[in-house]
Amino acid sequence: MATFPPIRACIFDLDGLLINSEDIYTEIYNKILHSYGKPSLQWTTKALQQSRGKIGHERLITSTHLPLTVPEFQSQVATHHSPFTTSHAPPRRPPPPPNPLHNNNHHTHLALASSTTSSFFRTKTSHLPSLTTHFPPHTCLFRDDADMQTKKGKPAGDIFLLALERINASLIGDVHGCHSESKRVRAEECLVFEDSIAGVAAGRAAGMRVCWVPHWGLREVCAGLEQMVLAGKMEEVEGRLLALEAERVGMGSTEGEEGSMGEGETGGGGKVERIVSEDGWGEMIGSLEEFDYAEYGIRVRD
Repeated sequence: MATFPPIRACIFDLDGLLINSEDIYTEIYNKILHSYGKPSLQWTTKALQQSRGKIGHERLITSTHLPLTVPEFQSQVATHHSPFTTSHAPPRRPPPPPNPLHNNNHHTHLALASSTTSSFFRTKTSHLPSLTTHFPPHTCLFRDDADMQTKKGKPAGDIFLLALERINASLIGDVHGCHSESKRVRAEECLVFEDSIAGVAAGRAAGMRVCWVPHWGLREVCAGLEQMVLAGKMEEVEGRLLALEAERVGMGSTEGEEGSMGEGETGGGGKVERIVSEDGWGEMIGSLEEFDYAEYGIRVRD
C-alpha cells in the first residue's frame, strides 16, 4: 500500500454520480427498445455502454439487435430529453460541500469532467442550481470543449489531466509573487469521483486516486470484479462482462428476466461494504454519503 499525500483537488463526473441520469437513460433506452419489440436493457449491456460514446452505443445496438445506425439511435434518444429538465432528475448523491479544506488549511479545489456536452449539461442541471454553484466555470469540462478536441475521451485520462491543468493555471495566476510552482497540484493529490468502469479507468490512467460510486445495478453485475475495476483493468472487466452478455444471449432473453432494467426500477438499499484496491489508489463505496473525508486528509469548514 502506498503512502499518499492529502487530497488537494476533487474532480467529479456528472451523469450517474451527481444526478440520477442512469435511471432516466434506462427509461429512454427501454422505450426505444420496446418500440422495436425488444426486451428491456440488461446491466451487462449498460455496463459496457456507459461513458463510451459512439463505441458504447454501437455495443448497445449490436447486443439488442436494434435495426438502427448510431446516428439514428442518438437522434431517437434526443427526442426523449424532457425528463432531464424536471424533478425526475434529482441529484443521485448529495453535492460536494462548498468549502472543504485540507488539514493544512489549503482549499480543496473542485472540478467537473463529464462526457456529456456543455449544452446537455445545462439541460440536465438547469433546475439544480445548488449543484452547479460548487464548480468554478473554468474547471468544468465537457466532451465538446475546445481543448478536448485533440484529446481522447474516457477511458483515457485526458479529461481529468486537462481539468488539473486548469486548476493549476488558476492557482499560478492567483499567487502574486514567487514560488508559484510550489502551489501546483500534482496528479496524486487529486481524487476522481466516478460511477462508470470507463471513468474509473480514466482516473487511474491520469495517475489519480479514484472513488468509485457505482449504480446498484452495475455493482451487482460487477460483483467479484471490483479489484479489476478499481485497478483500471477495463479490458479485463469488459472481457468478463462480454462473456456474461454472450451467455445471457445464448440462453435467450425475455423482458423481466433477472438482470433486466424495467422503467422506474429501483434497487440496492442498505450500506454497501467499502472495498479498497490492493494498491490503495481506488475505493468503492455505495454512496457519496458514505465518503470518509478524513481518510483523504480533507476536513469540511463548519
